[in-house]
Amino acid sequence: MKKRWIVMSVLVAGIVFSIVFRGGVILQTLGITWENPFAPTVEVEDRTVWSDRNGNGIADQLDIVAAARVEVENRTTYKSAYYGGGYPPEDEGVCTDVIWRGLLGADISLKDEMDTDIAANVEAYPRTEGKPDPNIDFRRVPNQYAFLERHAESLTTELIPGDLDNLAEWQPGDIVIFLDGTDHAGIISDRRAKDGTPYMIHNTPPFAAEIKLSSYKQPIAGHYRWKFTEEGTATPE
Repeated sequence: MKKRWIVMSVLVAGIVFSIVFRGGVILQTLGITWENPFAPTVEVEDRTVWSDRNGNGIADQLDIVAAARVEVENRTTYKSAYYGGGYPPEDEGVCTDVIWRGLLGADISLKDEMDTDIAANVEAYPRTEGKPDPNIDFRRVPNQYAFLERHAESLTTELIPGDLDNLAEWQPGDIVIFLDGTDHAGIISDRRAKDGTPYMIHNTPPFAAEIKLSSYKQPIAGHYRWKFTEEGTATPE
């Protein structure tokens, strides 16, 4: 009887820990979410820009999210390695691979854009050490950060629960960069929690997942949106 009580206590403690640790990030990584059923649902303004670069009738921002979410659906294995040609196999990658794969959903080749800019402005990219390497440069977080700072629309890095205007600044397809602690990157999802907090699609060990942005506790270094236009093009200025 005592042994059974101990086992049940450990099980309950484990469940509670999974729910409360970093806002439930463990369960979210496994695709399990829990929200207070009695809490009101906050409606956040949709500020999606109508731009359809690939002509599929879907806004580019949502194409980016859909392409990134494939990583979650496939549970792409987190694996950091160097690859000839730059691109890793489809079933593996790191956080930065979520970014370029997501952008490809809107026919945006981040590798091509970054390779061109790095070749012309290598001093602006900290992880090149002055020697461009197209096989890896576009997959390094500080380099993506440098590129986005130079060419994308820079947005708020504050996430303020309960502030509808602030929450509306976080829109699907946005890119978020973390540099304090472990370098990391993710794409803002079209999914929100009941309190309006956006989810983020990212890849960190063991595999790609979709979690509440607030569950990732590192300070946000950068929040960006590709410079979309209403004409259906979405290339950086």
